[in-house]
Amino acid sequence: MSRLKSKPPLIPKSIIERAKKFNTTLIADALYDSNTGVMDHKIKPVSSGMKVIATAITVDMKAGDNLMLHQAIYAGSEGYVLIADGKGHKKNAYLGELMAGAAHAVGLEGIIIDGFVRDKEALCELGFPIFAKGFTPNGPCKDRPGEINTKITCGGVTVHPGDLVMGDDDGVVVVSQVKIEDVFSKAEKKLAYEQKRLEEIVEYGSKRKKGVTTGNIEPSWLKNKIGNFNM
Repeated sequence: MSRLKSKPPLIPKSIIERAKKFNTTLIADALYDSNTGVMDHKIKPVSSGMKVIATAITVDMKAGDNLMLHQAIYAGSEGYVLIADGKGHKKNAYLGELMAGAAHAVGLEGIIIDGFVRDKEALCELGFPIFAKGFTPNGPCKDRPGEINTKITCGGVTVHPGDLVMGDDDGVVVVSQVKIEDVFSKAEKKLAYEQKRLEEIVEYGSKRKKGVTTGNIEPSWLKNKIGNFNM
């Protein structure tokens, strides 16, 4: 039997807007200590430039069967992204042009699948954020049950309904709702550091071109790190 649980509450718009300051690399760095949240590197957008920041609706599918993905699409709405555990299946595509178009029409923010898709040219033209492991022309079956809005694993990451999901050209990251404030705080500090470093690097390069070569742009932590290997 399939189970369709009610949609999780949307993550507040204030948090979504705050998340838009970051990219997946900043969030991945903020998650580094916990070693969780970063999906398999093979899960990438079907076309460069696709981005998604939204609340997770989870879909647990049988390998090679997209019945539950169909149901999840038509149960979806604005503010949500479908996260589908396709079990890394490579023989069949889980969706193509029609399903992506339907998901876009109902207002979903994107679809992320641990598996393959098809109709690459049409998906790229549509511009609707689809993240997957690759492409194959083979279609799936639609015969077996699954579950919607239960805990799943996608790309090696545990995903709960209602988690914050972010995807861009570098990949996909997942942040548990209970960790959002801590992760964002770390990401904001890293963002401030990177912005300051970029300014220093640009300034140094500009001065060097004018013949000024005093000072250096080594990060402050480098000498200590290297010193540890010279003991």
